[in-house]
Amino acid sequence: MTTSNVLQELEWRGFVQQATPGLAAHVAKGPVTAYCGFDPTAPSLQLGNLMPMMLLANLQRGGHRPIVLMGGGTGLIGDPSGKAGERPLLSKEQIRENLQRQRDQMARFLEFGAGRAAALLLDNAKWLSAQGLIDFLRDVGKHFTVNIMLQKESVQARLEAGLSFTEFSYMLLQAYDFLHLFRERQCTLQVGGSDQWGNITAGVELIRRIENAEAHGLVAPLVTMASGQKFGKTDAGAIYLDPTLTSPYKFYQFWINVDDRDVEKYLKLFTHLPADEIKGIAAQQAVNPAKRPAQRALATTVTSLVHGAEVLSGVQAASAILFGEGQAEVHPQVFEILAGEIPTIAIDDAEQLALVDLVTRAGLAKSKGEARRSIEQGGIYVNQQRIDDVARTIASGDWIGGRNLLLRKGKKEYALLRRGR
Repeated sequence: MTTSNVLQELEWRGFVQQATPGLAAHVAKGPVTAYCGFDPTAPSLQLGNLMPMMLLANLQRGGHRPIVLMGGGTGLIGDPSGKAGERPLLSKEQIRENLQRQRDQMARFLEFGAGRAAALLLDNAKWLSAQGLIDFLRDVGKHFTVNIMLQKESVQARLEAGLSFTEFSYMLLQAYDFLHLFRERQCTLQVGGSDQWGNITAGVELIRRIENAEAHGLVAPLVTMASGQKFGKTDAGAIYLDPTLTSPYKFYQFWINVDDRDVEKYLKLFTHLPADEIKGIAAQQAVNPAKRPAQRALATTVTSLVHGAEVLSGVQAASAILFGEGQAEVHPQVFEILAGEIPTIAIDDAEQLALVDLVTRAGLAKSKGEARRSIEQGGIYVNQQRIDDVARTIASGDWIGGRNLLLRKGKKEYALLRRGR
């Protein structure tokens, strides 16, 4: 991919829904600087943020410079785009904390450091907080008519439900961000989701009016799920990139469970796999959909990108155990993952550890009699090894890593026993 054909790559991957006229010719002239804004209104990025991050990453891979603009200033106001009601206002302290946590996640997607295409991470609080109200209204506000602002889709969608002046002014702040980055960083392209089109074109127009210069916008379609469920949501709630909010195991499982109708689209959007490889994966999927090769490639690639190869390895091992994919060897580090996904029982070192008692305590049998029958019938496994001796006791050598014991009943009922350190 080169600087001039990056738009073709973005189109093939599904990132282009709408762009300002002349963008292709502008990009063909040479490397450009492009930005996307992220308001830190949550303690972590969500899956919905992946699309614009991958859009920036593809631009960088094509030799263009990406700017990640953290909304330390605009986050205090709230963007009405795509929202049915007024956002609750967060404190400055909460915004700062969220911003710091999200910053660390950005480095997984973009290359920061030296070089023409090195990514920049900026905070618009640096210039918005210093902006005086009177000067802002004179220098920026006079270039916008209320009539035009009312025609923007993000505003129209909220007029009936109600829109505060605070959120109504968000468009002006975002437009000013673009103007500031144009002046200070020679940024000529803003990208985002399709719900940002009105805000982006407002910035393009402001640059044209004040600087008499060319600037552009590009928006991607909002990601959807064939099932009708909102992308990045499950019955348990949003999927976050922060492992303390969404475990890497649950993150991996989200991708494994992607609908067949969505998986090729997501491989294009959320991975850097080349066209030939994605085509090959799609062909495998068509031949043997039950094995879910496309979902596995998607889950492996995205989880490694977000959480790293080492975490991915542990997640895959835990998944293999819980879904009975062969006799997976149990490693001590996998238990930290399993402890968050299956019933986990603390065991006192001083207790007598008869297997019958442990099976009952773990909830894998309602009584000791049922536990004995399950053992006799070969339905109980200790650390993935079948046990059929009802007199079996648990010795010190059975505890993996000195403190972990995995019990299984049948194919899919699990419990984890853990001794104190």
